[in-house]
Amino acid sequence: MYREMLKAKIHRATVTEANVDYEGSIKIDANLLKAARILVGEKVLVINLNNGSRVETYAILGKPGAGEISVNGGAALHSKVGDKVIIMNFCMLDESELPKYKPIIVHVNDRNQAV
Repeated sequence: MYREMLKAKIHRATVTEANVDYEGSIKIDANLLKAARILVGEKVLVINLNNGSRVETYAILGKPGAGEISVNGGAALHSKVGDKVIIMNFCMLDESELPKYKPIIVHVNDRNQAV
């Protein structure tokens, strides 16, 4: 049996841009993507802590060290600059993998830098 498990989480990032005119996705600082081991194009779930919305989209590459968290397209209707978000993605694991499994949790400061 397989279980869907949290693979990675970027915890309490601050939205730096909300651009409804962009095609879609969420632009995430390249350093945060690397720390969370989230790939460009990989599906993510964005939870907005200010309004409770939950939006699925995919990650795109932001400039390293810029602290970008840009919510784009229709997802931008659920976030505004300054909102706090949790960005998560998931994986499927066989039950035999669970005893060794540990998700990646990336905590960030107010400038969206890993701490």
